[in-house]
Amino acid sequence: MASTTEGTREGSLEAPTRHPLDWTDPSFHDEDKLFSELERVFDICHGCRRCFNLCNSFPTLFDAIDESESMELDTVPREIYREVVDHCYLCDMCYMSKCPYVPPHEWTVDFPHLMLRAKAVRFRQGKVRTRDRILTATDTVGKLAGIPVVTQLVNATNKSGAGRKLLEKVLDVHPDAILPEYHSRTLRRRIGKGSGDAGTAVAAGPTSGRVALFATCYCNYNEPGIGEDLAAVFRHNDIPLTLAPREQCCGMPKLELGDLEAVRDARDANIPGLVKLVDEGWDIVAPVPSCVLMFKQELPLMFPDDADVTRVRDAIYDPFEYLMLRHKHGQLKTDFQTSLGSVAYHVACHLRVQNIGMKTRDLLQLVPGTTVETIERCSGHDGTYAVKSECHEISMKICRPIVNRVIRAGASHYSSDCPMAGHQIENGLDSDKYPEHPLTLLRLAYGL
Repeated sequence: MASTTEGTREGSLEAPTRHPLDWTDPSFHDEDKLFSELERVFDICHGCRRCFNLCNSFPTLFDAIDESESMELDTVPREIYREVVDHCYLCDMCYMSKCPYVPPHEWTVDFPHLMLRAKAVRFRQGKVRTRDRILTATDTVGKLAGIPVVTQLVNATNKSGAGRKLLEKVLDVHPDAILPEYHSRTLRRRIGKGSGDAGTAVAAGPTSGRVALFATCYCNYNEPGIGEDLAAVFRHNDIPLTLAPREQCCGMPKLELGDLEAVRDARDANIPGLVKLVDEGWDIVAPVPSCVLMFKQELPLMFPDDADVTRVRDAIYDPFEYLMLRHKHGQLKTDFQTSLGSVAYHVACHLRVQNIGMKTRDLLQLVPGTTVETIERCSGHDGTYAVKSECHEISMKICRPIVNRVIRAGASHYSSDCPMAGHQIENGLDSDKYPEHPLTLLRLAYGL
């Protein structure tokens, strides 16, 4: 006798797949249609609850349901929906690691992109705080803060108690959040003179052996040393390195804000120059996982018919992904000079969702006398989430399991591919021990 459930299934066994983001369709910004889809997805989430231990979106939703009159979604005020949206910072971990109803499942739940849609609707309605517009204007702020006298003033303000009280009052930035330093001598200035190395490229597997560096606004303005470490490591491995001739922010901060037109502007600014480099035989590398993910995933999903976006997607790599591909084909130097001892290594969410495996861990473990303990949890930082007054304490709660793991590890170094996540861990540790980027550790191992 055939089962009454034949033809149905609970959850999906296939790998998650993403549908293009149809953000130019007028219905995408229709608020009534948005709330209809929110209700559909939230009801599915209510019946599942596997994501309760990720970001604060899910506890916010589930607590609201449990405390409502009917204990179902139908008596939850719509204002709560907005809180759920506010707590999503598009890490994608629910989609990639938890949700059983993502495509190709028939329910087609894509929670992060639904939250993105809600953010985009709100942005188009003009319901975005000035603070959030400023925090996501990374190029504008970086250029202004990069003026020598201004740099000193900004950095001093960010480190002083009085300055932080002022920032809290004016911009609602939490006084305990670690804010990045700014540098007048940017990464592009530091390595620009040596860019365009004329060395002989050796292809290995899918890599051409010639790399164009997309510096990223963060490494350019805030931590140029990471980019210098990357350049030193790649040049040590006889990989000719050049800078992208022109670049602006990849668009991830504006994506998380819901400003999709600004993301389109970022595409228009970056893609033509990057495609030209690809045409000339250069591979592309960027040192910040979120930026790589933007080119690998989000831009192709927003512009699925843009052939140039697709070509850049296929040519951009995480630095350790690139180096391990070359190692696979015998083109990575292993002449390490210094053991790293033990490393507590946090795997950034935007690196995990690239589905490239533990390439950073694997490379660091090639260093003799080195052990790596991997920590696969979200740090709760996001680009701006952790610095907002209303979100900072929640972000630190999300980060606490990582902090506890780092403490228990007692490692010689702690590290994350995402420099902002590294500082989030630093904030939780409350010690004089600072995070070291994996590229910094690799440079140390080489003795460069």
